[in-house]
Amino acid sequence: MIAMTTNHKIFIIAEAGVNHNGSIDLARKLVDAAVDAGADAVKFQSFIAASIVTATASKAEYQIANTGSSESQLEMLKKLELSHPQQRELFTYCKNQGIQFLSTPFDFESLKFLTADLGLETIKIGSGELTNAPFLYEVARSTKKIILSTGMSTISEVRDALGVFAFAFTSSEPPTRESCIEALASSAGNGAVTSRVTLLHCTTDYPTEPSDVNLRAIQTLREAFDCKIGFSDHSSGTHLAVAAVAMGAQVIEKHLTTSRELAGPDHRASLEPGEFKKLVAQIRELELAFGSAEKNPTATETKNKKIARRSLVASQAIKAGEAFTASNVAIKRPGTGRSPFEYWALLGTKATRDIAEHELI
Repeated sequence: MIAMTTNHKIFIIAEAGVNHNGSIDLARKLVDAAVDAGADAVKFQSFIAASIVTATASKAEYQIANTGSSESQLEMLKKLELSHPQQRELFTYCKNQGIQFLSTPFDFESLKFLTADLGLETIKIGSGELTNAPFLYEVARSTKKIILSTGMSTISEVRDALGVFAFAFTSSEPPTRESCIEALASSAGNGAVTSRVTLLHCTTDYPTEPSDVNLRAIQTLREAFDCKIGFSDHSSGTHLAVAAVAMGAQVIEKHLTTSRELAGPDHRASLEPGEFKKLVAQIRELELAFGSAEKNPTATETKNKKIARRSLVASQAIKAGEAFTASNVAIKRPGTGRSPFEYWALLGTKATRDIAEHELI
């Protein structure tokens, strides 16, 4: 599902986003931190501020809380733009560092740059664009794989977005809302969506309170759509992302910053480098702990069976010909003798030899 080959079961995206604060040097440090942590990809955001927000658009409450109210959303975003040459430099830097470069485009020009100029085969779409049908259509026409965050959405809205993808994947005709719905219901459209789209459950609030995370929606998305499902985590700490993996998330996206004390809209909801490294380690341990679906003793367990399990033993000396009773038969370690499951069948039968106290029967 993800373009980069990985031996990991869980694909981990370090969301650098706009935490570079417009500085290419800080952006490179975020790449370095993602590499050091062992993330599979580092993701930025590609946008031209004037193309995506009006001059009078207000900031979200979390943005005001994190950056103040003295500037407009447009003014804030202009400070966070990365030019095309800067993004190309980061793309090359990531390649040299051995980590996949991803970015979320927010406008058609940025999308074209990422796909046509940089040749990205995987595009991540933010939750805010989930209802932007013309943009979704163009993304699907421009790239091989799509990762779609589903914050602020209903199941019906997610289905509508997937319908746009299904139509774009399978038809060259002009789309309509009805034709998109039909495309998703078709075998070809549904198959294309299943193989090419990853859905990320998330909550669009920074940081997200645990009561608003709703991890059970991961299962809801899996049951509703036959896509790979992941989790874009905006909560504080690492534990809820790890819990999401335990619930079946196959992709984890988490914000990364060099310091939560920096000014900017997303730093407070981000992990610092040491914390992100801990998150990756926890997820990799969980991957190992998943094991297989079989229920069999492990090699280490097998050698402990004779120590931990029990056998039928004589609780007192028993003479040959004497009957076995509840009074002279005990069940004790080690587990190298007759199984306790033979206890009831043994009672009333007679010993064929002398058995010493504590001896295995």
